[in-house]
Amino acid sequence: MKLLGKTLAMAAAICALSVGAQSTFAQRGGGNFDPAAMQQQIMERMRTAFDVKDDGEWKLISERVTAVSDARRATQSIGGMAALFGRGGRGGAGGAPGGAPADANAGGGQQRRGGFGGTPNPDMEALQKAIDDKAPADQIKTLLAKVRESHKAADAKLEAAQVELKKVLSVRQEAVAVTFGLLK
Repeated sequence: MKLLGKTLAMAAAICALSVGAQSTFAQRGGGNFDPAAMQQQIMERMRTAFDVKDDGEWKLISERVTAVSDARRATQSIGGMAALFGRGGRGGAGGAPGGAPADANAGGGQQRRGGFGGTPNPDMEALQKAIDDKAPADQIKTLLAKVRESHKAADAKLEAAQVELKKVLSVRQEAVAVTFGLLK
């Protein structure tokens, strides 16, 4: 059971990373990766690990698991690894290699995406532009404060989603959710 929990936690992490990479992979002509199918497999494994037999109970739990996952993804789209892999510029989505701006006609006019497949965070984009433009320290300081507020708001949403998930779980299920990284 311990191995199953670790395997599922790893699968969830891989899924989160692969969702962001999916569009890049597809643009480069890569295989038949289906993020929805992977998500479905992960949810089925979670249902098994949570030992939920009743469809109604699983519907409630899975909706809250999805809310936690979405909130976690939103916290990641603000910065961190998402800034390295998901944002435009410096060879990321919407940017040319070396940090050159993307040509308006390049990539079929696709819009830039935020980290791990989410929408870009406007506060983080403004901060990155200020950094790239070597803006004055006062401007960067103001934008940095906005990004930190975005972090706080995203963290609060994640915490609220985790509280809602915890309300519908048994103690054993809560422990499983902790091993998956859904709860702290």
